[in-house]
Amino acid sequence: MSQAETASTTIGGIDTSVMSNAILRSDRFRVEREAEWQRLDTIITHIEKGRTRRISDEDAMALPTLYRKTVSALSIARESSLDDGLVTYLESLTLRAYYQVYGTRTSLGRWLSEFIGGGWSRAIRAIQLEIWIMVAIMIAGSVVGYVLVDQNSDWYFALVPGEMSGGRVPGADPAILKETLGGVEEGSKDGLSVFAASLFSNNAGVGIFAFALGFAFGIPTILLEIYNFTLLGAMTWVFVDADLGVEFIGWLSIHGTTELLAILLAGAAGLHIGRSMAFPGQLTHMAALQKAGTQGALVMTGVVVMLIMAAVLEGFGRQLITGTVARYAIGYGLLLFWIVYFVFAGRGKGSAQNNGNSDGA
Repeated sequence: MSQAETASTTIGGIDTSVMSNAILRSDRFRVEREAEWQRLDTIITHIEKGRTRRISDEDAMALPTLYRKTVSALSIARESSLDDGLVTYLESLTLRAYYQVYGTRTSLGRWLSEFIGGGWSRAIRAIQLEIWIMVAIMIAGSVVGYVLVDQNSDWYFALVPGEMSGGRVPGADPAILKETLGGVEEGSKDGLSVFAASLFSNNAGVGIFAFALGFAFGIPTILLEIYNFTLLGAMTWVFVDADLGVEFIGWLSIHGTTELLAILLAGAAGLHIGRSMAFPGQLTHMAALQKAGTQGALVMTGVVVMLIMAAVLEGFGRQLITGTVARYAIGYGLLLFWIVYFVFAGRGKGSAQNNGNSDGA
């Protein structure tokens, strides 16, 4: 065979007949299936642009089948080493179709409506066992902190960080303590703001860590919550000892009922994850963890909202509203609101959904 003939059948060491066969195979593969791909592309485009009314019932019913066929075609194209342009096109089409067939297709407004309308409260009710455990921990921790400082005031300095306590320590002048709670003088307002900011920073951090540490079977979560409420009990003793317990609790309540409840819920969500890992029941450990994680994330989304609300109340309401009665009214009015919301919101809708799921099963 001459050198010229060899050049005509090979290019760069690749047999031109092999290249031709590959191109023909790719073209034939495309021609056989292109109509289905175009149909799927048209349906997906209508959905993406919100023109679902243009989709016929026949196309809507065919969407899952077309998607599966396209996925199969993509697999064949990859295995057969067809041209890159075809593979790229199929990858893009299957990704778009997957999102429309299996993905979550809801607007932010619709998700927020569902979240506020019952999604959050149902997630709260799903972890009610852990919530009651956290309530017991809150009470026990507060009592322990109070009793420890009552027995020996040195415990206060071991429990409460110096930057948080400031001049609010055992034996402090009651007049100074009352002045800080009343917010009468400009200087006392500044000191109160620092104390309030320190409290919020501490409590927000506790809430986040209480949830994040739940994966360790909930043990760090319990210890963290115990310490936080022990600290609260220790600070309460200082003001009770100065005959200012009622004023202090009122000062704390205007934002604390929301903030401390948020911490309690965060701890309950973390504990729920830990308990699901330790006792998955009939589920596998991974399935139990996934379910608990989904519920916990929903609870924590609401916890963030509560902490933001508490921050606003702490930054403005507690500085502007100095009457003890008004502080109690606002604080415990909010607590009543949260309890009613968590107990009743979305209950009827949740029952309907559960019944629908049961019927489907």
